[in-house]
Amino acid sequence: MPQNNQDQSARRKRGINVFVLLFGVLLVATILTHVVPAGEYARVEVDGRSVVDPQSFQQREASPVTFFQLFSAIHTGLVDAGEIIFFVLIIGGTFGVLTATGAVDAFIRSLSRKLGNKEKWLIPIMMLFFAFAGAFTGMAEETLAYIPILVPLAVSLGFDVITGTAIVLVGASIGFTTAIMNPFTVGIAQGIAQLPIFSGIGYRIGLFVIMYLVSVGFIYRYAMKVKKNRSLGFYGEGAATIETTDTAKAQPLSRTHKLVLICFLLNFVALIYGVLEFKWYITEISALFVILAIVITLISRMSPDQLIESFMKGAAGMLTGALIIGLSRATLVVLGEGHIIDTLLYHASGLLDEIPPVLSAAGMYILQFLIHFVVPSGSGQAALTMPIMAPLADLVGVTRQTAVLSFSLADGIGNIIFPTSGYFMAGLALAGIPWIRWAKWILPLILTQFGIGLVAVILANLMHYGPF
Repeated sequence: MPQNNQDQSARRKRGINVFVLLFGVLLVATILTHVVPAGEYARVEVDGRSVVDPQSFQQREASPVTFFQLFSAIHTGLVDAGEIIFFVLIIGGTFGVLTATGAVDAFIRSLSRKLGNKEKWLIPIMMLFFAFAGAFTGMAEETLAYIPILVPLAVSLGFDVITGTAIVLVGASIGFTTAIMNPFTVGIAQGIAQLPIFSGIGYRIGLFVIMYLVSVGFIYRYAMKVKKNRSLGFYGEGAATIETTDTAKAQPLSRTHKLVLICFLLNFVALIYGVLEFKWYITEISALFVILAIVITLISRMSPDQLIESFMKGAAGMLTGALIIGLSRATLVVLGEGHIIDTLLYHASGLLDEIPPVLSAAGMYILQFLIHFVVPSGSGQAALTMPIMAPLADLVGVTRQTAVLSFSLADGIGNIIFPTSGYFMAGLALAGIPWIRWAKWILPLILTQFGIGLVAVILANLMHYGPF
């Protein structure tokens, strides 16, 4: 297929533009300020956090948002979300420096070569790597670079294009779904909900194990069926267009690469210690990652110019996500200026009061899953929904930690099925897999993961998953 036709096909598969969707949400929010009565709750301080007083709701004078305020809210949203936006850019910049060292690439290629004649171990081991990357570093778009490595390797071992692609995309989504220490999802959501950063980690680790085993089992069974009967597999455009010699050309895993990876792991040890012992938050975590960028620069003997260039490239790669966060916050700015957030909370809590808190938690989970279709960015969805979901959780007897869990589970599962997810659709386009073909194949796994998430959310609220 000619390259220009491939590009056009990829654009068609990517489809819906998330910024258009978010601006539509912003427009709807503006209209709502002209329709929904204004109202507000009183806030009280409880253990250092702001909590809604459920008995204090009262209507107030209407203040509908004007046409001009609709557009000024975009700038205000970017400013209000500045702390989170710069956090995302700094983390992205550090990952850019890490990528420039070639350590991660060399590690994955080296591991792929070693597993080349051990096909039964390829799926669980490589998926574990990508799952860890998603759970601890929020690696998403960066995983696309490894589809051209895993697809030809999977095909050469008797599997198919879907198997190689799933190792990468499903593997990373396991990490996003459970989000053990994902700074872009759980980190942001817990900060907004005024929870200790990365608190409740034990429950998420347990979920990680369950999601990993279920997902690996699903892909492994499919891969073995294809190996026995190749007619069951998919060998579309990806198998023909991806170079099969990439792994052979790989740079070996050097001593410098190993030192860089060790520093990267030590960074997370320091992060866990700082969060637990010193209650570090976004500012301190950002500082830690800047230090990491400098340390791995010195180890890999990069020049200052290379450091800055790599950091800027990594930060630029996060710019789309950062702007999504700002545009999501603009919607909250409009709802806040129109004084209808609390009115929406009041009516939502009234509906949820009629059902047990367990089902309220399940309702939050389902709602977050639906919202993820419109806001496929995890950090953007956290910025948009958690300012509303956290106080709503207080009102209906759901713990805030459960509300955050509902968000992270919905975010990760939606990442590998919704066509609004840009990096997911780009991955399918890269492998040459039509979305319909992928959706039919992965639907049983999605339903299984969704069911596990639903049970996890219900159990979390029953045991008062907290600290609050």
